[in-house]
Amino acid sequence: MIIDANMHWLPEDIFKDKPLQDSFINCVPCAYGEYARVATISGTKLQQIIIEKPLGYENLNYVENQYNQKTQVADMDEAGIDIAILRIPCWQEWLPLEMCQMVNDRLAAHVKQHPDRFRAVAVVPPWGTKECLKEVERCIFKLGLSGVQLAAHYGRLYLDEEQFRPYFRKLNEMGVPVIVHHTPLPVDYSSLIKYTNVRRQLGRCVDQATAVGRELFSGMFEELPNLKIIHSMLGGGFFAYVNMLAPRKVAVKEELERFDVADKVSGYLKQNIYFDMSGALQWGKAQLECAVSVLGADHILYGGSYPLRREWFMKGVEYVNSLNIDKKEKSLILGENAVKLFKIK
Repeated sequence: MIIDANMHWLPEDIFKDKPLQDSFINCVPCAYGEYARVATISGTKLQQIIIEKPLGYENLNYVENQYNQKTQVADMDEAGIDIAILRIPCWQEWLPLEMCQMVNDRLAAHVKQHPDRFRAVAVVPPWGTKECLKEVERCIFKLGLSGVQLAAHYGRLYLDEEQFRPYFRKLNEMGVPVIVHHTPLPVDYSSLIKYTNVRRQLGRCVDQATAVGRELFSGMFEELPNLKIIHSMLGGGFFAYVNMLAPRKVAVKEELERFDVADKVSGYLKQNIYFDMSGALQWGKAQLECAVSVLGADHILYGGSYPLRREWFMKGVEYVNSLNIDKKEKSLILGENAVKLFKIK
């Protein structure tokens, strides 16, 4: 079974239903430097929703006809994907509870149209209020959703902050897996915005790697040992930093110890943190093989970031199968890890 743990979803009628479109756009907080607008793609009649941060710098483009259920299923068939786990891309950071409830209802309805092909994760504001926690229970127990989705940060707050702890305590108690999608840019981003590829790729990686590092060193997993967090973009290439961030105790005496020796960090990585690829082809074979070697195949989930780039989706499974890793490792990445984490039958 091939499972794509990172398929993007928006309501299919968001480009036709003006009140619905306005509801989504009005959630984007322009007072904090996020700007949303609708435009027509040059040379076509297709609409796109553009998110800019700061004004004049495009970070997100949502395109008409790319969230159609019929098209999704046909593309999954062509790409060799059996099941896709749906999430909304980046809007997690902005949606208020009322909008989240609407999204969750629509997600559940979308899944019910093709229950053999889709699963979905709920979006709920992570503030731990009575109403938010009640919505988590509704989504898991009544709507049958498979987990929850979060943004890597909310405003200037990353997920290790105390404000989110009541929400995480509930998820830890329920054993609900958490997908953490990147936000368009990290909290501190001024030096990243000038060049498009630096802004739209490195910016996301800096955001994810910052989030993972803060979670590991915050001590939150001491209190939340059952929490399973799945970070997109391979945690911003976090495999490159694992040994640097968790220096081992050594026999050679140092006159001055400049780093925190975090003995428990490796345990948190094994117990609590997982990663999805978010498009295998964008990494390259050498980098993916390194990620498997460092993070372990049992901690990596396949994800195509559909519909961000068609080639990533259509060629992704083939690309993973071409890696110089063993058959069991490929099976774990392409489906078995998702089956376990999301309890897929």
